[in-house]
Amino acid sequence: MVSNRYLDDLINPEKNQNTFNLNSISKKDCEDLYRKLTFIREVEFKIAEERKNGEIGGPVHLAAGQEAIPVGISYHLNKNDYIFGAHRSHAHILALGSSLKGLFAEILGRSTGLSKGYGGSMHLIDKSVGFMGSVPIVAGTISLAVGAGFAISQKNTNSVSIAYIGDGGVEEGVFHESLNLASINNLPVIFVVENNLFSSHMDIKKRQPSSFTSRFAKANLINHKIIDGNNIIEVINASKDIIKETRENKKPWLIEAFTYRWFGHVDWREDIDVGTNRCRKSLNNWKLRCPIKRLKESLIEENIMDQSILDNIRTEIIDEINNTWEIALQEPFPEKNDLLKNIYFEKK
Repeated sequence: MVSNRYLDDLINPEKNQNTFNLNSISKKDCEDLYRKLTFIREVEFKIAEERKNGEIGGPVHLAAGQEAIPVGISYHLNKNDYIFGAHRSHAHILALGSSLKGLFAEILGRSTGLSKGYGGSMHLIDKSVGFMGSVPIVAGTISLAVGAGFAISQKNTNSVSIAYIGDGGVEEGVFHESLNLASINNLPVIFVVENNLFSSHMDIKKRQPSSFTSRFAKANLINHKIIDGNNIIEVINASKDIIKETRENKKPWLIEAFTYRWFGHVDWREDIDVGTNRCRKSLNNWKLRCPIKRLKESLIEENIMDQSILDNIRTEIIDEINNTWEIALQEPFPEKNDLLKNIYFEKK
């Protein structure tokens, strides 16, 4: 049983800033995790910078600070699984190994983008890695994930369906309908609530009677687990057992992972002066709880990697990102006569 102290610490940014034990994963996996977390963080920083500079025309919703959740969960997924994002899904799709050039090209509206330049930052898809789509409509993909769960059940495979949801998404009716359907039909769906305590600009304490959304899983007799979403090892270990059980037993689960986004709701701004209850002190404390910082300090503490190696990896990653960005900038825009393509399907 989870203690009240553990739960209180999860939503207190001054807690859980410590290192963690890495014995459960290999040295190679430690390096891979650091690379992937740092890669996603630096991609988000690059997108924020180029949006601020005006190079990106449409809005971008960034997940800097939240990377450990999709990276940890994707650690146990494969290309036969079905993963559905939300409107803040760069990290979700990159954690699965999707193309960075494809993501950059899409955000820049180029025809070689993941959605052929039609969708921008919030309409992403890459079936080659199991990512079935993201949409700007809050909670818009939750029912699709349940539909995928039905398909898995009918085909009797051992795939799982993942629905990434923000804490604001649980306030939509379709979330509750989806939990009910998944529960009564024993569907292999894992609902992942990335609880960063803010829906757009409003603190969860001003929107709900409790900061813990997993109570809705209890109401639908769905097993759930509450975790520190900024502890990559905790995410990996918790999701390993849950994904394995879902594959075998074909029953839904809900994971509530507490985290915090460094940027505001949209674009590069921090929303300190806009977000209700969002203040500089709280943001700075959450940055001390940074999943990458904690992993890096753990790697050094356990003599797995030293600071110079970690710095070199980060430099390599930044160079790769900048080079890929320049390549994406040279990609072509869609042709004008493509405007009406892919609007509807006409059977011939």
